[in-house]
Amino acid sequence: MTSNRPYLIRALYEWILDNDMTPHLLVDTSRSPTVVPSQFVQDGKIVLNVSPGAVRELVLGNDEIVFNARFSGRPMDVLVPVEAVMGIYARENGHGMLFPDEEGDANPPSPPDKGPPTPLKPKRGKPNLRVVK
Repeated sequence: MTSNRPYLIRALYEWILDNDMTPHLLVDTSRSPTVVPSQFVQDGKIVLNVSPGAVRELVLGNDEIVFNARFSGRPMDVLVPVEAVMGIYARENGHGMLFPDEEGDANPPSPPDKGPPTPLKPKRGKPNLRVVK
């Protein structure tokens, strides 16, 4: 199946705006091909205000998020791969969602091998089934 992340980002973006709040994206800048202003990156992450008043030509696509914004008064085209989005939240109250690392989701750890399942033994006596009217 395709990732649900872009759909959740779009839904939460609309939800945040519908509640008159300011949507922010938390982005992992180590993911390529992330294009963001490097002077605002801290510990490999950046928080981007993606409210309609802060950005132009915002496209929340299935593979990437692109927009134009001003940073320190200078316009810049921003590109963020959807898998680089770590979360989306409202600046005012922090409500939103953090996303798990999709690399970990692709190959979840296998449960420990406990051998073949133990067969169930039939219970003796009265069955526990009841007639429901």
